[in-house]
Amino acid sequence: MYIMYKTKKIMMKKIVFFCCLLAAITATSCAQQQTQQKFAVTKTDAEWKKQLTPEQYEVARQAGTERPYSGKYVDNHEKGTYYCVCCGVPLFSSETKFESGTGWPSFYEPLSKKYVGERTDNSLGMMRTEVYCTNCGAHLGHVFTEGPQPTGLRYCMHSAAINFKTE
Repeated sequence: MYIMYKTKKIMMKKIVFFCCLLAAITATSCAQQQTQQKFAVTKTDAEWKKQLTPEQYEVARQAGTERPYSGKYVDNHEKGTYYCVCCGVPLFSSETKFESGTGWPSFYEPLSKKYVGERTDNSLGMMRTEVYCTNCGAHLGHVFTEGPQPTGLRYCMHSAAINFKTE
């Protein structure tokens, strides 16, 4: 009986260790992809931290996630353009913004694919498509296939990763 208890305890420790290791690997996958690509705008972590607020840095440079309904642009209905918080390139128009009910600003189409890139994100134990700025590598959010027409897409962006300017 004692041997079975010890064996179970060792197995549980191995499972917990493996799960922790897996979580650590997947949690950094988006941030690692940022550093593997070459971008027109590159800065050191210290430079990004100096330029951005702690929340902007966590979301845009570390592929973090802001809490739903906490972002400043969730309920923004003004006409204008949304820009990358890190490098300032234009990303989305208010004309394509819609109420998705998800708690994040959502758009059905970027202004141009020139500055809005997509890559596979396997973090958090699920497969999603990450959206990033092709000019500086900033993590912007994710894109999903249940948006409105004409594209059927929902670009679910983080307010912390974008800036808005009125027209």
